[in-house]
Amino acid sequence: MTRGKLMTTARAWLDGTLRAICVALFALLVGLVAWQVFTRLVLDQPSAWSEEAARHTFVWVSLIGIAIAVGEKADVIMDFLVERLPLGLQRIADVIAHLATLAFVLYVMVFGGVQQSMLAWGQQNPLLPLTQGQLYLALPISGVLLTIYLLIHIVSTFSSRYRGHVGVAEDLEAASL
Repeated sequence: MTRGKLMTTARAWLDGTLRAICVALFALLVGLVAWQVFTRLVLDQPSAWSEEAARHTFVWVSLIGIAIAVGEKADVIMDFLVERLPLGLQRIADVIAHLATLAFVLYVMVFGGVQQSMLAWGQQNPLLPLTQGQLYLALPISGVLLTIYLLIHIVSTFSSRYRGHVGVAEDLEAASL
C-alpha cells in the first residue's frame, strides 16, 4: 500500500469515526434533554444530573463537530480576496492561515486544555460520576483532532493537486427566496 493510499485510508477512518462519535453524542444529548423535559413537566421533579450531563455532552459534540468541519474545510472562511490571487499567493495565504490557526489550537486548546484538565482532575463533579478534569478533556482532545486536520491541510497545500480557492457562483434567485 502506498503512503498516499495509507493516508487516504487513515483519513477516511478518522472522518468516519468522528462522525459516528458525533452522531452517538447527539443522540445521547437528545435523550438527556428529553429526560430533563419529562422529569420537569411530567414528574414535576427536575433531574439535575441530566441537565449537567446535557451541558457537557453539548460541549463535546460541538468541539468534535468543529474538528469535522475543519477536516472537511467546511469552516467559515472569507476567501473572496484570496481567490483573486494567483495560485502561488493563494498557497502562501493558506499556509499562513493554517499556521496561525494551528498556533492558536496548540496553545489554547491543547496546552491550555491539558493544564485546565490537570488543575481540575481532582475536583469531583457533584452531579456526575466524573471529575471536572475528565469533563474538561474535550478541549485538548478536540485540539489534537484539529491539529491533525490542520497538518493534513498544510501538507495538501504543498501537493501538486492543490487547486487553490475556486469561487462558488451564487444563485442570486435562490438566495432571494
